[in-house]
Amino acid sequence: MKNKNTSLSHIHERLGAKMIPFAGFNMPVQYSGVTVEHVNVREHVGVFDVSHMGEFIIRGEGAFELVQKITSNDVSKLVDGKVQYSCFPNGKGGIIDDLLVYRISKKAYLLVVNASNIKKDWDWILAHNSAGVVMENISDRTSLLAVQGPKADLVLQSLTDMNLSDMSYYTFQKGVFAGKENVLISTTGYTGAGGFEIYVKNEDAEVIWNAVMKSGEKHHILPTGLAARDTLRLEMGFCLYGNDIDDSTSPIEAGLGWITKFTNDFIDSDGLKKQKELGVDRSLVGFELLDKGVPRQGYDVLNDVGQKIGVVTSGTMSPSLKKAIGLAYVPFSMKSVGTEIYITVRKKKLKAKVVSLPFYKG
Repeated sequence: MKNKNTSLSHIHERLGAKMIPFAGFNMPVQYSGVTVEHVNVREHVGVFDVSHMGEFIIRGEGAFELVQKITSNDVSKLVDGKVQYSCFPNGKGGIIDDLLVYRISKKAYLLVVNASNIKKDWDWILAHNSAGVVMENISDRTSLLAVQGPKADLVLQSLTDMNLSDMSYYTFQKGVFAGKENVLISTTGYTGAGGFEIYVKNEDAEVIWNAVMKSGEKHHILPTGLAARDTLRLEMGFCLYGNDIDDSTSPIEAGLGWITKFTNDFIDSDGLKKQKELGVDRSLVGFELLDKGVPRQGYDVLNDVGQKIGVVTSGTMSPSLKKAIGLAYVPFSMKSVGTEIYITVRKKKLKAKVVSLPFYKG
């Protein structure tokens, strides 16, 4: 099956981006280099094309009840203009996907899901939509830019009358941006560097990309690819679906108890509540290598006598910290900060230690 292009693929190619197939799309993995792009987001501002992400509208009678049933967080805590991080439990102790829930009104929600899971998520929601709530998949006509970094508000404010500096974390507004109407801007992102995400119609994406790049020239803006997005999120200890969480990992094991609220019933709430009360056998932890090497997904985690006790789910050389870092599932008894573990890297047993998250404290 042929990979899709985003509305901006031709721009990435013109800029000399290295393009790769990702989640069914041709996506820019890097432009000027992973480390350059990563550091620039931490220090200045970068713009990512993340138009591959999925967007669903759930609206009308029963919309609140449906979203409350299928997600683990407490949707009743949302007010108009607020965003919530959540997940879809799969009814078997695992995770269908992690997502953002935007409350447009009491009867209208925008769900933003991972690109690789669009069909799976849609089918899951549909299967639980027993009340016939209106569902609309707007993924194919929506583009998404992430403008991330400490100078993001300086870049974007000149392009809109919306007051961006007054927006608190995980909120959104809709308005005119770069001359285009009905643009949604949220204070969300996946980098820990601050910034905004901009949802636009496909036909407006190029105008908005160009306006953002032009406005950002004096603020050292750089187009930034998926590789730097991955190293930035890992420095923050943010989970990546398919690596750190999936259908076989529970939110309690993954350290996502904070988005698993038992104030209401949702799919798997009884089972996950038992896990929280009784404890789990394993936990997702952050670690840093003490010996020289770079951990990668799939590498074995060993104890001091060489027994396999877990597996690395994400790993990299941190551009900000200049340390090799990673996430891994280990037995619950070994989750404490300072615990020594070992990572098998190229058949060598390298010493590591469990550390607190996030890795990057800013």
